[in-house]
Amino acid sequence: MDQYLEFLSLSLLGFLAGGYGALIGAGGGFVLVPALLLIYPGEAPETITSISLVVVFFNAVSATLAYARSGQVQFKWGVIFAIATIPGAIAGALATTAISRSRFNLIFGVLLIVMAIFLVLSGRKPASAQGPLVGDRKATLTLDYRTMIVGGGSSIVFGFLSSFLGIGGGFLYMPALVYLLKFPVHTAAATSLFVLTITAFAGSLTHIAAGLFQHGVRRAFALSVGAVAGAQLAARLSHRVRADWIIRSLALALGLVGLRLVMSL
Repeated sequence: MDQYLEFLSLSLLGFLAGGYGALIGAGGGFVLVPALLLIYPGEAPETITSISLVVVFFNAVSATLAYARSGQVQFKWGVIFAIATIPGAIAGALATTAISRSRFNLIFGVLLIVMAIFLVLSGRKPASAQGPLVGDRKATLTLDYRTMIVGGGSSIVFGFLSSFLGIGGGFLYMPALVYLLKFPVHTAAATSLFVLTITAFAGSLTHIAAGLFQHGVRRAFALSVGAVAGAQLAARLSHRVRADWIIRSLALALGLVGLRLVMSL
């Protein structure tokens, strides 16, 4: 592929993945990884995950800055959860070299499908799912120590999976923050993206230190250019999107991507 055409194509992919991921609080990794697996079938899993994590980092930073201006990010709890992800994120990044490409695709696909089914079957409506959350945008959440321990413990596992799969972990954090920790959906999306900045940064540094990123610099740059722009647009549109639509969109995206990966084996 011509390098200029490839740059434009990857930038467009980054814009779409980053915008959609920022809107639903999952980051763009869960779209980027399967897309890159299909575009570059000969690449090793560690190369794909290293590219994705770098893009997720820049996408999450861009989205967090935009959401912070409207007061939707819960920085206090985001910092606690993010710090808890770091050990898992480092271990997950190092573990990517220990698995074959076909097994990687299978694990990733099945995990996405399981998460989609959970979101569809959950009978409880997420907090403030009735409409656009104007009132919760500057909300201050008070969580007890039990919730903090549960959230921190979950974050360690999420950190490993997010770095191992190269997706940043937003698709795990969004359901956890909404259904387990009772965050309002829009607040959960914004806070999830803030956590991703730290998780993806830790995973990316580990990949770079281990020499796993050297073949993906050019592609990561092209994808990041689009992802940063997409995140800004998504943050501007977020207050117009109903909370229940965000959850449904997340479930649909996870299910379709997961099925595509499993069926490609």
